Amino acid sequence: MQATMQQLSLVKGGHRYVFRYPSGGEADVIGAFASLASDPASNFDWFDAAVLSYQMGRRLELELDRSEPR
Repeated sequence: MQATMQQLSLVKGGHRYVFRYPSGGEADVIGAFASLASDPASNFDWFDAAVLSYQMGRRLELELDRSEPR
């Protein structure tokens, strides 16, 4: 079975950040957020990482809610 691809995006100033990852790869994406946020040459900061991490968490929460038997 092929993993479902997920996507998060952020537009900030003249930059567009798009993160595509397979379901289950959330930890790797959070690592990418941290790498970008800690790079002084990047316009992506820790607030951006927090916003996208929150969005990812909300998406996971909604998916869990839909998969629970009623």
